[in-house]
Amino acid sequence: QVQLVESGGGWVQAGGSLRLSCAASGGTFSTHTMAWFRRAPGKKREFVAHISWRETITTYADSVKGRFTISRDNAKSTVALTMLGLLPEDTAVYYCAASSFTIGSNSYYQKESSYEDWGRGTLVTVSS
Repeated sequence: QVQLVESGGGWVQAGGSLRLSCAASGGTFSTHTMAWFRRAPGKKREFVAHISWRETITTYADSVKGRFTISRDNAKSTVALTMLGLLPEDTAVYYCAASSFTIGSNSYYQKESSYEDWGRGTLVTVSS
């Protein structure tokens, strides 16, 4: 089991940028597939981005493609989400998630049910 703690959320004006970070402990971080999900007010939690344990594969939701970048540092057991060109519709609680299953398809890793461990989330508010 991996414990995850997100940080870096806050308030930003539309067009601004933020960098979220997720620190992992208690497990073998380097062999876990990692992802970011988000839950906007009144909506279901949705996939944002995922990165494979070898850092060779990343996928993004269409809504953030070209604006967000997921990255990881296995030596530091951290995963980051760099968000540029933020829009009011990006306002949400952002969650870090970890999956110990390493050979899933890209579509597999875009499902909430594919992740065993979750952080508590960090709030991002984008004002217009």
